Amino acid sequence: MAELETINVGIFGHIDHGKTTLLEKISGKWTDTHSEELKRGITIKLGYADIAICEDAGHYNTKGKGKPVRHVSFIDAPGHEMLMATMLSGAALIDAAILVVAANEGIKPQTREHFMALKAKKIKCILVLQNKIDLVSKEQARKNYDEIRKLMGKEYEHCAVIPVSALQEVNIDEIWKALIEIPIPKRDLDSKPVFIAARSFDINKPGTTPRELHGAVLGGTLKKGVLRVGEEIEIKPWRKIKDEVGLRFIPIKTKILSLFKGSKKVESLAPGGSASIETELDMVLGKNDLLAGNLASTIGNLPNATTNVRIRYKLFPEVFGTAGHIKV
Repeated sequence: MAELETINVGIFGHIDHGKTTLLEKISGKWTDTHSEELKRGITIKLGYADIAICEDAGHYNTKGKGKPVRHVSFIDAPGHEMLMATMLSGAALIDAAILVVAANEGIKPQTREHFMALKAKKIKCILVLQNKIDLVSKEQARKNYDEIRKLMGKEYEHCAVIPVSALQEVNIDEIWKALIEIPIPKRDLDSKPVFIAARSFDINKPGTTPRELHGAVLGGTLKKGVLRVGEEIEIKPWRKIKDEVGLRFIPIKTKILSLFKGSKKVESLAPGGSASIETELDMVLGKNDLLAGNLASTIGNLPNATTNVRIRYKLFPEVFGTAGHIKV
């Protein structure tokens, strides 16, 4: 069977508008697994889930009934204003986005911030889910819909706005349908590989015998090129050292022991979807996202670290999150 087309989709929106609950209904996975996230009821780190959407007599499901038509990797980004840097790192990994707006609360500061950030990242396809539709009247739902359309403007008038209820599981099948209609971006398989590490893990459980221990795992996405099991890779910039010579960055070299595309083990990795790399590195190096923010590639392909950069920037037209909108 030919490999399914894969797309990376980020889920964004204001805090408490139901992003993680919606993702659980779409994918069957609860992505808030960090202890502080469970305690506080908010997403702090990037969460991941992946599904294969199947078509069965014109209906869609993720239970394996019918013909598999698309593989989707999800990245759940935090909505809290203090975690915008984490949200932006999630936006760097995606092909398309879901923007969640609670119909009973409407467009909030972080809704606007996330939308502006997605525009800045040049995300062309933004699917808006008008959540908690069961909590409002028809008139309020229509008013909220008009506000969403005004926010999106002409640039995104081609993008769908779907009324849903995560708790009542209303229109979940319409979300699956919309996800398989998103165009797949052209993948660059010919360039040297570049893997963006957004997370890193120690996947060993307490009590694992030495013989069964796994190395540190990088989680993220392959932006271009192809990686294969057994290849040697280097991780840059890795460790920062300041001594009498000055500021230096020490890269680290290791070997790929196994590759995963979503939850599926593969022998080679191409761009598209969330992925993970098991390395030969000591598992301690994977703890607490210690390797997050690094790049990985085959030996000799990544540029050296530098402390001097030239940046081309573009300011948001307005500042959000304040009492009023402030022009920049």
